[in-house]
This record gives sequence, C-alpha cells and structure tokens, in this order.
Amino acid sequence: MELGQLRALRELGDRGSIAAVAAALYVTPSSVSQQISALQRHSAAPLTYKDGRRTVLTDAGRALARAAIDVDVALERAHQAVARFQDDRWGTVSVAAFHSAGQAVFGPLIAACASPEQPDVQLSDFDVAQEDFPPLTADHDLVLAHRLVGSPPWPGSVRVEPLLYEPLDIAVRRDHPLAAKGAIEPADLHDEAWVTVHEGFPLKQALSVIAGIGGREARILHRINEFSVAASVVEASGCIALMPRYTTDLRDHPQLVLRPLARLELGRYIDCLARPETLERANAQAVLSQIKTIAGALTR
Repeated sequence: MELGQLRALRELGDRGSIAAVAAALYVTPSSVSQQISALQRHSAAPLTYKDGRRTVLTDAGRALARAAIDVDVALERAHQAVARFQDDRWGTVSVAAFHSAGQAVFGPLIAACASPEQPDVQLSDFDVAQEDFPPLTADHDLVLAHRLVGSPPWPGSVRVEPLLYEPLDIAVRRDHPLAAKGAIEPADLHDEAWVTVHEGFPLKQALSVIAGIGGREARILHRINEFSVAASVVEASGCIALMPRYTTDLRDHPQLVLRPLARLELGRYIDCLARPETLERANAQAVLSQIKTIAGALTR
C-alpha cells in the first residue's frame, strides 16, 4: 500500500465524491480512481461500491480510511521532528468558526497572536448545520463548532477539544413583562412570538424542546441565523428569541436583556474540532491554547 492510495481513500470518505477529492488534491478524477483501484488490489475485501453515480466506502473501506489517519499522524510527527530540528518558523494556522463564536473569539485571538512569538492566524466564518462542522477540518486547521446537549457526539474522525458549555437564555426587551422575572417558565412563553433560526440548525431543536414542555407549538414570526440581526428584530418588534449567554454581545442593543429558563437545562457545547495530525503541530497547539484562554474568559 502506498501513502497516496491511502490518502485518496481517506479523502473519499471525508469528501464524499471522486470529483471533490480530485479538486482538493489538485489532480484529475481519473488519477484518484486509479489510486483507489490500485489500493483495492491489495485488499481481499471490497473497499468501495457504487451508490448511483457516486463511489462510496464499504465498511472495510471506512476501517482502512481510519487506519490511514494513524499513518498521517505518524508522518506529521516525523515532519514536526525535522521542523523542530531545523528551527522552522511558526507559519500560519487557519481557524474557522460559526458566527457568534467568531464574534467573541476572533478579535481577542488576533490581539493574542500579534507578538512575534505567536503564529499568524487566518480566519473564516461559517454558518452551517451541526453535521457540517467536521468536514470543515479538511480545509481548516481548527474549527470552532457547537452542538446542543443531547445531540449526537462528534464523529471519531476528528479530535475534539472542549472549550465551554454555554446556556441558552431568552432575549426580551426591558419593557416586556418577562423581563421582570428572575427566571422564565416554559408555560410563560405560550402567547409569545419568536425570532428563531432556520430549520436544521441547533437552536431550532432547542425551541422545539421548550414548546414540547410548555405544551403548545411555538409561534414563529421571523427566521434569522445571525444573532446580532435577531437582536435588532427583537428590540424593534417585541418578539422574543433564544440566545447564547456568553457569546451574545448586546452592547449595541441596550433595550434588551437575557433571562434564564427555569427548570430546563438548555445549552450547547462549544468545541474545537481538528484532524488528529493537525494537533501534532506546535503552531496549531499554540493557537488552540490561546483560544482556550479566551473561551475561559468568556464564562467569567
């Protein structure tokens, strides 16, 4: 088995199509197919099968793709040993995050990495559903992702570095009757109009939990994923919204307050996802350490 063949198989499992692998590796689809065909000749069990026009990994193929991760980890460790021996420069670490995490973390991270002793960072934001965060690690070193309590765990193909647990609160105007409550009961929300996220995004599931406990379907007027935009709508309309406690910045919305939910533990985990071999790099570890410090400061 050759390294290029194993990497082609692993990338097929991560990216889902021969064409996507070819684009990522800057080769032709025919070259990717040849690599996987050559690998198949070394395996007694089928590694792929056709699902319509797509080539998909079998169970044996997925097992071999997971083994390929260990090969890349070993190679990355070897490369890092050489880099340390040659006193290689820090280089650049790419960081992706969902919007509210980017708003809370990116500014402090740039400031923390401004000194010559720290790596450079390259930042990107992504508004994706929970299951679409792990694939981002194929193109970004560190991915800040969130998932609701009770949702499926992250797949074993990525390393998970926990950052913080963030409760979800109710955002209301200061003149709203709910603002006077120390904690809001689900039954208090029966007649309220909501601003919520689009279908398929984690906070929509949280609203369904509230509605289920309260015994009445939520009345949704507006669907907005960006919390700063949602805050403007809540401030202008008198609707209410679920918002995260630590990463919501209400400084531009002085008429809004956050109130906790009573008897209901609704929240999300914010984690850093990465490919295992990425975290063998000293520069990625340095940036991750800065991110953990910033996340800890948010909760304080």
